[in-house]
Amino acid sequence: SFPLYVSLYALDPITPCWLSPLPHSHLTFFIQVIEDDKAKSNEPFTTGVRGQAPPLVTTNFQVKDQGNASPRFIRCTAYNMPCTADMAKQSQVPLAAVIKPLATLPPDESPPYLVDHGESGPIRCNRCKAYMCPYMQFIEGGRRFQCGFCSCVTEVPPHYFQHLDHTGKRVDCYDRPELSLGSYEFLATVDYCKNNKLPQPPAFIFLIDVSYNAVKSGMVNIVCQELKTLLDYLPRENPEMDSVVRVGFVTYNKVLHFYNVKSSLAQPQMLVVSDVSDMFVPLLDGFLVNVNESRLVIESLLDQIPEMFADTRETETVFGPVIQAGLEALKAADCAGKLFVFHTSLPIAEAPGKLKNREDKKLIGTDKEKSLFQPQVGFYNTLAKECVAQGCCVDLFLFPNQYVDVATLGVVPVSTGGSVYKYTYFQAQADKERFLNDLRRDVQKLVGFDAVMRVRTSTGIRATDFFGSFFMSNTTDVELAGLDCDKAITVEFKHDDKLSEETGALMQCAVLYTSCSGQRRLRVHNMAVNCCSQLADLYRNCETDTIINFFSKYAFRGVLSNPTKAVRDTLVNQCAQILACYRKNCASPSSAGQLILPECMKLLPVYLNCVLKSDVLLPGADVSLDDRAYLRQLISCMDVSESHVFFYPRLLPLTKLESGSLPMAVRDSEERLSKGGVYLLETGLHLFLWVGANVQQELLLNIFGTPSFSQIEPSMTNLPVLDNPFSQRLREIIDSFRAQRSRYMKLMVVKQEDRTELIFRHFLVEDKSASGGASYVDFLCHMHKEIRQLLS
Repeated sequence: SFPLYVSLYALDPITPCWLSPLPHSHLTFFIQVIEDDKAKSNEPFTTGVRGQAPPLVTTNFQVKDQGNASPRFIRCTAYNMPCTADMAKQSQVPLAAVIKPLATLPPDESPPYLVDHGESGPIRCNRCKAYMCPYMQFIEGGRRFQCGFCSCVTEVPPHYFQHLDHTGKRVDCYDRPELSLGSYEFLATVDYCKNNKLPQPPAFIFLIDVSYNAVKSGMVNIVCQELKTLLDYLPRENPEMDSVVRVGFVTYNKVLHFYNVKSSLAQPQMLVVSDVSDMFVPLLDGFLVNVNESRLVIESLLDQIPEMFADTRETETVFGPVIQAGLEALKAADCAGKLFVFHTSLPIAEAPGKLKNREDKKLIGTDKEKSLFQPQVGFYNTLAKECVAQGCCVDLFLFPNQYVDVATLGVVPVSTGGSVYKYTYFQAQADKERFLNDLRRDVQKLVGFDAVMRVRTSTGIRATDFFGSFFMSNTTDVELAGLDCDKAITVEFKHDDKLSEETGALMQCAVLYTSCSGQRRLRVHNMAVNCCSQLADLYRNCETDTIINFFSKYAFRGVLSNPTKAVRDTLVNQCAQILACYRKNCASPSSAGQLILPECMKLLPVYLNCVLKSDVLLPGADVSLDDRAYLRQLISCMDVSESHVFFYPRLLPLTKLESGSLPMAVRDSEERLSKGGVYLLETGLHLFLWVGANVQQELLLNIFGTPSFSQIEPSMTNLPVLDNPFSQRLREIIDSFRAQRSRYMKLMVVKQEDRTELIFRHFLVEDKSASGGASYVDFLCHMHKEIRQLLS
């Protein structure tokens, strides 16, 4: 049936209080929604039907591009938009798209085709500048085309002319990606380049903290050893060819050390800049080099760095001048690039961007709490702006033992399209694997530089707000010094006129960027959705996972300017309004004791409760301010599949494992755990293996190679490689989970009633949390109450 009726509560007839819930069988639909979607998605998802919602992010499916962008590139909150602003306001359903322009596709799907339109560049609409796409209508025998976005008529250049068939389509329609597919790339001409000059290939600069903490933890040694191997895996478009990315090296504590690694040198040379108040690069020739040419000198340097600083006693570091140094080097080389900064402590040394410790837990829960999420000084905002102008993207690897002010240090990475990685209390033995996997993936992944993204829409709606890791100097252009395959940008749309049911609504995302080989390219993604004048049609074509992605980003940005309680209340109120509008306008009459949810929003309350219970919005005593700032920045650029598993982790019982299929997940609640069972929990950032106290001996032998519960070693981070089908399949599942995520998930073994169980329970999101978050049942009760108040 279309609406879902959940008789959750009986109302006391005398007082308006809530009585105990009915049995949990009424809530089992949660996992069933996910399983049902998997069952009906056997065929490939073809994108040719306007307004068709794709399978859920929890379902494995193949995509065939037939004119709309794949859901791997774009997912919408609603595939049937309201025709009017009044209708959108009444429903309170956010109208947004989560766009992942450079998403990695599975091996059985073709990457976007590269189209070359010659010296004159891509064909565009004269008025709105939309790029040629399947929504352009050719007229007058093919001599002109009418723009699907603004209706302007544009002449077809002679070299692009083609005759039309009897249906009005060009006869070469299916030979041209831009006329038949939802996603493709154009080779950009010199007009699309800065200062009308073709770009230089990008550069990677590695900047390594060599203060006492960095050396003592083993970080410096690990980074230097790994880079010797990693330099063979720099990104390249063609696997058969060498990477054209150049590299440079800097070490630092209170001062900066630059290295000349020119191929003609017998040994690397160090040049020290001790005046960090006015940063400059002391050498041009020999700093940024080709890896193959300078291989021996680079390897010699990476061997020497750990020895040079082995006995350092310097504990103070700078941070601002480190980024300035990388920026100045890229300016001098006239190229874009990426800085990899490996940093350990709060930069308290006398220098631009110096910070003080402002960790004050007394501010939590007060109106001043928001200041803890804001940068401490304005210096880094200005620096970020300069980095974006140069195409200088910053990735920051943090190894803190105490407060480092992630809210401030993360400003430049977040504003430049970069990433922040955090390894608190880093220990070489326990954390090396996670760090190295993150570093390897970060260095190797395809990335575009000096990128500008613009989202065009058909008449009636426009893009009004953007969420993610980027910079904006105006209201329309999303500027990214770097854009990699993991980054998503969430875009909100608002009406500025009426939409038509007949024509639907269109959006086109165009990203201009420099590829790893130094080519200027335009990646284009197109999406057509339906429009409706009936609220029921809107509610029938929403996607809850994407709505939650939008809500979380909206809320997590809100904590910068509002108290967390106000942000939480706003979220609850908007969701209550969505469900109250549905009940009032779309559902058939029913008793007041029934909570009525639209078919495609069955899971909205459970997911919303997870967002409200997240460490950003509901801080527990054990969550540091740095962790909250880190998670806030991390979620700002997550795609829908990552935010889904982050807010609602997947919990798999492991009593039976069959080859080729996953066990059916169970709900994230303690009551689902059996003392005789073993469970795998994935959060997107962590993996837990929970072992019940009464597990059968056979299972323990199969997984751990030990016959008794007491002999399981809880400090292990990888399972032993055992020669049995169960062990092999479990390790395959763990490997496949890790392969799906942009960050390496360290495995933690949790024995029932061990102290580590507290961490594990934190992710059982349907239960009441120690920090005050409501259980799912209690939250449903609260939500029902809110809805009834809105309807009364």
